[in-house]
Amino acid sequence: MLGYLGPSGTFSHQAALDRSQGKEEIKEFPTIYSVILAVNEGKIDRAIVPIENSIDGSINATLDTLAFDADLFITGEYILRISENLMVKKGAKKEDIKVITSHPQPIGQCSRLLAHEFENVSIEFANSTAEAAKRVRDGDGSVACIASPSSAELYGLDILYPDCGDDKNNSTRFVIVEREPSKKVTNHDKSSIVFALDNKSGSLYRALELLAKEKINMTKIESRPMKDKLGKYAFFIDIDGNIDDADIYFALDKVRQNTYFYKFLGSYAY
Repeated sequence: MLGYLGPSGTFSHQAALDRSQGKEEIKEFPTIYSVILAVNEGKIDRAIVPIENSIDGSINATLDTLAFDADLFITGEYILRISENLMVKKGAKKEDIKVITSHPQPIGQCSRLLAHEFENVSIEFANSTAEAAKRVRDGDGSVACIASPSSAELYGLDILYPDCGDDKNNSTRFVIVEREPSKKVTNHDKSSIVFALDNKSGSLYRALELLAKEKINMTKIESRPMKDKLGKYAFFIDIDGNIDDADIYFALDKVRQNTYFYKFLGSYAY
């Protein structure tokens, strides 16, 4: 069973449908924390969770839960192109719209359309795009929403402005998390780790130098608070390659030896 962040009609739901391809049962959860913990506790086999958006950056809830609250591995990733769509109740027209609602993220990502075409229309935030779509379905035609194409099909809405986001390259990176690491090795693998260092001059530089000396390509670095004390940070790093490669294994082991908190999050194809 594959878990995802609900409710139905969100982009996370779309990613789960795409990944399962009808071959695996999917189940929604109310939060990223709850779906990851469901895997950790053996209630479901795996989960697909958003970890990074090309416009808004990393998803902090995913990073923090994987680092501090679960003992799981990333076993794969899936890139979903985000197609924002302005939709209305069946039969409604542009001139009927008095309110546009959605999650704050899609609202911000469609600012050009809203400024040019709906300057005098009220904007109201919802907890999710699916919640916004439900409001439109149950309304009188005066409310529009911005949501995924699957929401239009799921809630029986008309799309007035398809693919109306400001950036046509908007995409979200999702990761698959499981209790056991992936055993597959391909020519297109990456590895993810998280670690914390003593707050001393040059400590981060020395940790990264261990990777540079082995000519290991670092593709991402992100810092998050350790939560136990102000000014202490954990560093999330993605590198090219698989831990089955001896050079990468020994380089990561050297990083581990020079940190006071270290977690290997997995090697997986991308």
